[in-house]
Amino acid sequence: MRVLIVEDEKLLADSLKTLLERKGFTVGTAFDGITGAEYAETGIYDLLILDVMMPGMDGYAVARQVRQKRCTVPILMLTAKSDLPDRIEGLNAGADYYLTKPFDIVELLACIRALLRRQGGQVDRLTFGNTTLDLDAGTLTCGEKKMRLSAKEFDVMRLLMQAGENNTPKESILTHVWDFDSDVVENNVEVYIGFLRKKLKSIGSNMRIEPVRRVGYHPEVAE
Repeated sequence: MRVLIVEDEKLLADSLKTLLERKGFTVGTAFDGITGAEYAETGIYDLLILDVMMPGMDGYAVARQVRQKRCTVPILMLTAKSDLPDRIEGLNAGADYYLTKPFDIVELLACIRALLRRQGGQVDRLTFGNTTLDLDAGTLTCGEKKMRLSAKEFDVMRLLMQAGENNTPKESILTHVWDFDSDVVENNVEVYIGFLRKKLKSIGSNMRIEPVRRVGYHPEVAE
């Protein structure tokens, strides 16, 4: 699961990032509202954690803009503004939950899990052909054979299996797996596709990752 934290207090943003990464999430950060809205609108995140008082654009405006773009990502607002009118404004702007600072970490994690369950995001595994990807353990399984994936291999495989027989463009894989790293090139995708093909073969999988020239990749079940 991918989470975007939009919070101008860098120390808090970094602390939340560390906490969620330890819980198995992939986390991106933005430190102003304008950048946060741009990142959220890419559609690659499963959850948006949003502060209210930020430079450039406040959290209410970010939520409204994200919703106007028909982006349905769950939004959890974190803010010191605890008055009833503020909470109502946040919910009306498009937030799904409003948590006031200071907050308890246990409550924050419970809110995150509840919002992801509501979106159908808490799936334990994906299956294609005779092969299963365990989303908690990060492993590929085929019969009695099991293979652990690296973090990047896992992200690429999850994208492909979620798309099923539909093509996944290289550009989409780059954006989802490597975020906005300008040093990454399309060759990175080809390299990791190669790694995955070897691992699929080693466990006897009948899943094949097939290229579509100038389009991307999709999985097929070998006959």
